[in-house]
Amino acid sequence: MTQTQPDPSPFATRTRTFTWARPGQGDLRRLSSLDGLGQLTAMVEGEMPPPPIMDTLGVTGFRPERGRIEVEMPAAEFHYNPLGTVHGGVISMLLDTAAGCAVHSTLAVGETYTSLDLTVKFLRPVTVGSGLLTCEGVVIQRGRRTALAEARLSDEAGRLVAHATSSCMIFAAPTA
Repeated sequence: MTQTQPDPSPFATRTRTFTWARPGQGDLRRLSSLDGLGQLTAMVEGEMPPPPIMDTLGVTGFRPERGRIEVEMPAAEFHYNPLGTVHGGVISMLLDTAAGCAVHSTLAVGETYTSLDLTVKFLRPVTVGSGLLTCEGVVIQRGRRTALAEARLSDEAGRLVAHATSSCMIFAAPTA
């Protein structure tokens, strides 16, 4: 008697392939001489690679200004959780990126930062039907040692789908 093995993948599958640039490439000496906005602009202009997470999740737009940033990403099926909506971690990544990069854009030469917290409010479900997601990050208050920023995530129809606030600690960049 022959026993038939069950199909190991009874569900229809899809494949996604992506590439990313290894972090830390480019003219690091020149980049360390730039302020935060200059560093973000150098990334946009291709002088340094974007962080791998942007390629991993499919970020398509990144527009920095001093104290403000816009990040865009189309909602995609590979972002889904088991409930059939974009995973809260993906939404949080967009909010954290926008809030953090808004703070990054205010850094002086020789400063760096790290996020201390991120408080997220999910306001409506996000699905592929939400289309292009746009996340705007703005610095609310920038001090010598800390900064407070907010991020607002909207769907393609302009509806607010999530909101976050983030506190960041600012400190001297380590010297090599």
